[in-house]
Amino acid sequence: MVVKNSGGSLEGTKIIDCTRVLGGPYCTQMLGDHGAEIIKIEPPQGDEVRDWGPPFHDEDAAYFIGVNRNKKSIGLDLRTEAGKAVLLRLLEDADVIIENYKTGSMERWGLGYEEVLSKKFPKLVHCRISGFGADGPYGGFPGYDGIIQAMVGHFSVNGNPDSGPTRLGLAMVDIGTGLYAGNAILMALLERERSGIGQYLDMTLYDCGLSLMHPHVPNYFTSGGKVPGLTGNSHPNIAPYDLFDTKTCQIFIAGGNDRAWRRLCKEVGRPELGEDPRFLTNSDRQTNKADLKEELKGVFADVDGEVFCEKLLAAGLPVGPIRNTHDAINNPHTIHRGMRVEKDWYKSWGIPIKFSRTPGSVKSVPPKFGEHGKEILESHGFSKPEIDNLLRDEVLLEKRKKV
Repeated sequence: MVVKNSGGSLEGTKIIDCTRVLGGPYCTQMLGDHGAEIIKIEPPQGDEVRDWGPPFHDEDAAYFIGVNRNKKSIGLDLRTEAGKAVLLRLLEDADVIIENYKTGSMERWGLGYEEVLSKKFPKLVHCRISGFGADGPYGGFPGYDGIIQAMVGHFSVNGNPDSGPTRLGLAMVDIGTGLYAGNAILMALLERERSGIGQYLDMTLYDCGLSLMHPHVPNYFTSGGKVPGLTGNSHPNIAPYDLFDTKTCQIFIAGGNDRAWRRLCKEVGRPELGEDPRFLTNSDRQTNKADLKEELKGVFADVDGEVFCEKLLAAGLPVGPIRNTHDAINNPHTIHRGMRVEKDWYKSWGIPIKFSRTPGSVKSVPPKFGEHGKEILESHGFSKPEIDNLLRDEVLLEKRKKV
């Protein structure tokens, strides 16, 4: 039974979010969706992706809006002694701090995990997201999604001979790192239930990006070192798994096993293809992929793609029409699954993790810079004179500083 008034599965968990751009904010938004209290500490200039537009809502770019709901914002200058003191007070009852400052910044500020935080707050989980980690050949170097995609092989398998190596159209390294970090935080909190102590989580874009290279890395090792190349829309291990034109739209076919392949042939009126020696097994179809594609081109050229996909999906076969963002976000199934949400002016994707008793929810829209600074400090016992002094000294900020 769904509990309508549930605060979410993470209700009562407090997270100090010192991240910006994408990976960290994506992580904390996910945790905030499920009830964690997210206090987003922004530097005096604010999270820079507030400027990554157009498009904008008021002064904030869609890029920022997309990954910062269910959070409270406080502008704080951690380079000052007073700012560090504020952070330490906020951490007194916190479960997690997550940050993606330049590697070594927390240590330089006297806020390193080993030297300070683990001793002051032994139950605290400290999650750091960086490009490459603190040491090793690339230790301390800056990392952005596209750079990591290039370095860990994503470009080398994405694209076709005409396009050449191509960046993925999604920031999969950043997003993947955010998802990995969310998992890591939850694992650490679960382990803390047994041990009673927190720990340091060292999350890097490089590690997470490389771990997303499936099946290309296992293919490389298992084939004795054959380097994977550009795959285009096809799959390196499965056939058919490709894009095809129809009379009305493009569709994608995924033939996951031999039984599904033969059933597909029957449904499209070409049962003989299922018995063709070139296409009997997945291995045969991989070997004769070019012939297979030519045969299927003729099958799909004169059909209505949307109708055809509905028919095959109803028959249990994996096929889908190519849709743009407008079509996908407004699709009836998207609405049915609660994957389009609206709150006041805010519209976005919904919450993909579905709990039966403790569902997540969008409780608050993305915050303005420093919107909750005074409120946060008051709730942590700061007096009005203390807050006024912090504002006067520009340790606490309610408006962004110009770079």
